[in-house]
Amino acid sequence: MKRLALAFALLIAFPILASAEVYQLDLQQSQIAWVGKKVTGQHNGMVSLKSGQVTLDGQKITGGEFAVDMKTIKVLDLPDGPNQKLTNHLFSEDFFSVEKNPESQFKITAIKDLGKNQVSITGDLTIKGIKKPVTFPATLSFQGDTIQADGTLKLDRTQWDIRYGSGKFFQGLGDKLISDSFQPGTAENQG
Repeated sequence: MKRLALAFALLIAFPILASAEVYQLDLQQSQIAWVGKKVTGQHNGMVSLKSGQVTLDGQKITGGEFAVDMKTIKVLDLPDGPNQKLTNHLFSEDFFSVEKNPESQFKITAIKDLGKNQVSITGDLTIKGIKKPVTFPATLSFQGDTIQADGTLKLDRTQWDIRYGSGKFFQGLGDKLISDSFQPGTAENQG
């Protein structure tokens, strides 16, 4: 079976063949870790991928699409009570509007080879129904019949209409100010 695994930092693993092939995401090996920061600290968590595939021509990724299951947002660094409160808030209209937008998507539109297993990945990221282009660096490593890609994507949440606690839109937030950027984190429980 052709397999692909993805983690955020992007970790992709799938068999390599000599001609162009489509590989399905291995959901058991795939994860997206995130970090969100505020004036008084930060929180980290996970969200699961729902599906995905990449097209590989030899040892070159030529395209791909991924769907993120927003209903799986988890906070890893808080105990149960505060954890559920923050998780519910992330699901709400203030953040990801999960009931209205249960899925986010990423579609690769270009990959530039930077040499020494380094690439630049460009694609369209859709969150809350809003599609924006993004570009991020990744490192590819080929091991036997698998390829892994590790990358970091830092996003400005306000581009996807996630304005809650943003200093761009609200004044006088003091220690309630939340950073406009969110980024990959680790899957480890910090709490």
